[in-house]
Amino acid sequence: MAKAFKPSVITANDLLKGDVVYLRGETWVRDLAQAEVLSDEADADIRLLEASAQAAEVVGVYLIPVDTAQGIRTTHFREAFRATGPSNYAHGKQVEINV
Repeated sequence: MAKAFKPSVITANDLLKGDVVYLRGETWVRDLAQAEVLSDEADADIRLLEASAQAAEVVGVYLIPVDTAQGIRTTHFREAFRATGPSNYAHGKQVEINV
């Protein structure tokens, strides 16, 4: 039996900057809170194919399930870790968080 589809967002890595990005409409954003939540599996599959075709902008496109009870939050620790940016020293998103 297939798992039930859960609300999800499309994520990838920015090809030039390497940052984790999320799809919002036709635009890639760096903040998960700004991502577009997809609640229909068929729509999500189509949007995923369209996002995957943007190979000049992003790499590693995939869906991640999210919890929308209190804003948009990832449901897996790996995605929460990815959202904070590189872990070897403060740069990128971590600089913005620590300011």
